[in-house]
Amino acid sequence: MRKLAFTLSLAAGPAMAAEKVPFFSFFNTSTVTLLAFIIFVWVLVHLKVPGKLLSMLDQRAENIRQELNEAKALREEAQAILASYERKQREVQEQAERIIEHAREEATIAAEKAKEDLKKALARRMAAAEEQIASAHARALKEVRDQAVQVAVAAAADVLARKLTEKQNEELVSEAIEAVQTRLH
Repeated sequence: MRKLAFTLSLAAGPAMAAEKVPFFSFFNTSTVTLLAFIIFVWVLVHLKVPGKLLSMLDQRAENIRQELNEAKALREEAQAILASYERKQREVQEQAERIIEHAREEATIAAEKAKEDLKKALARRMAAAEEQIASAHARALKEVRDQAVQVAVAAAADVLARKLTEKQNEELVSEAIEAVQTRLH
């Protein structure tokens, strides 16, 4: 404090050399200003303002240090979360690839099964068609035979009708009725 006052008085000396008023006079504005400044500094020191300012600055520095530490911890936590999410993303990507591969395998198996089912269905339809053809063939043969039998019976009846008498005709009809009745029962 004394050094400050001495320095100020030395600095004010050359400025006062031009004036004719003595430096340590209350009529000199520089002296009054110097005294007011010294009183102001003394009041500041007496009220312990520099200590309070230093404690406030220390507190502020401590707050900043805490905020920096907190920010550092938050950054580390964010990096850990980011790494976790990146790991989860890789796991999800791998799982998606496995699901896609599994779906492809299932699609291949389903396609092969569908081909097999189609082959079986075609084979069944072919067998059914062959059975229908065989049945139609057998029906056609039966119809041809039936027609041939009818023609033969008609021809035989015509031949017999010309050669047989009425009595022989009645006997043949009776025998035929009895044969039919025995076959039906």
